[in-house]
Amino acid sequence: MNNVNKLVLASAMTGLIALAGTVASTSAVAGEAKEKCYGVAKAGKNDCATKTTSCAGSAKEDGQKDAFIAMPKGLCDRLHGGSTESA
Repeated sequence: MNNVNKLVLASAMTGLIALAGTVASTSAVAGEAKEKCYGVAKAGKNDCATKTTSCAGSAKEDGQKDAFIAMPKGLCDRLHGGSTESA
């Protein structure tokens, strides 16, 4: 086996290992229960529409009380300014 074939084989194996790790971590996150957390999104980083805007990424200021991001259930109440209810 020449050096080029060894390099190609090593690259392919590395890619497969990386892909397997990505799939394993994605499936674990996808199964978690989520909740809307209001008041913690950075300006322009909210997940969906607010009372005053019509689309994701439209929060005008950091910590806007009616803008939310989805996060694992139970985490929102641990964040400063986080609430599971819209203001």
